[in-house]
Amino acid sequence: MERINKNQVVLLVEDNHEDFESTKRAFRKAGLVNNLHRCETGDDALRYLFRRGEYSDPKSSPRPGIILLDLNLPGVGGHEVLREIKADANLKTIPVVILTTSKDGKDIQGCYDAGANSYMLKPVDLAGFFEAIARLKDYWFEVNILPREEEQ
Repeated sequence: MERINKNQVVLLVEDNHEDFESTKRAFRKAGLVNNLHRCETGDDALRYLFRRGEYSDPKSSPRPGIILLDLNLPGVGGHEVLREIKADANLKTIPVVILTTSKDGKDIQGCYDAGANSYMLKPVDLAGFFEAIARLKDYWFEVNILPREEEQ
């Protein structure tokens, strides 16, 4: 049993620069010191996770402790990224939190059907976003217990 620790990378798959900056600020405000690695497209996220191209060296693409995944991405969309993560024996135990503006019931159901661990709406206001990240931290970094990597 283990929790996500401060040495593990958080992979943020987010194409919007303002949302990325808000997430960084919210992490700092919540006291999260984890390295936040950003992939701006679904294609880039898959290269990172499967260690292809510029990410072939594990030092440049450490296994994330958690993935925050936007759905609306250029190129390969968030739904497909999620399906590929959860279909891979080495990646499927990494928690994937969908972090999106979509309230569409089909998106929500589709993500859970594909193996999402959580679905969070991005609050419109900054204070709401900071509160959402603080709650994410409380649950995923302090309460939730994950299997050990060698048990996967």
